[in-house]
Amino acid sequence: MFKEFREFALKGNLIDMAVAFVMGAAFTKLSTSFIEDLIMPLVGRISGGVDFSNKFVALSSGVTATSLAEAKKQAAVLAYGNFVTITINFVIVAFVMFLVVKAINKAKALTEKQAEAAAEAAPVEVSAQEKLLTEIRDLLRQRQ
Repeated sequence: MFKEFREFALKGNLIDMAVAFVMGAAFTKLSTSFIEDLIMPLVGRISGGVDFSNKFVALSSGVTATSLAEAKKQAAVLAYGNFVTITINFVIVAFVMFLVVKAINKAKALTEKQAEAAAEAAPVEVSAQEKLLTEIRDLLRQRQ
């Protein structure tokens, strides 16, 4: 049973999936930092200093808070600023993934073209049996 488990755990697909999971987690941290630390400050600067992380709409009257954390303590709120940030994050991640997939597809197509060109350039090797059958066919044609 241990042997079977070891074979399962060490299969290429499982290891590939584990590597992809770890890379995905690292990419998530990277993209989140990119959005929060680089993009959103620029968006805030362009929009006149608006801090999207604290944008909200109170669902009840009498909320006097100026920050999202304080407003959540006072009443229910719609935190649309966080949604805007996450949407921008999603668009950037989706665009980067599009570029990665596009590059991979282009590399695959180039590799396939090179393989096809190499296959066309290589002479076709026929077996001894095929040579013999070809000779027999040619002899039969000559006798007719």
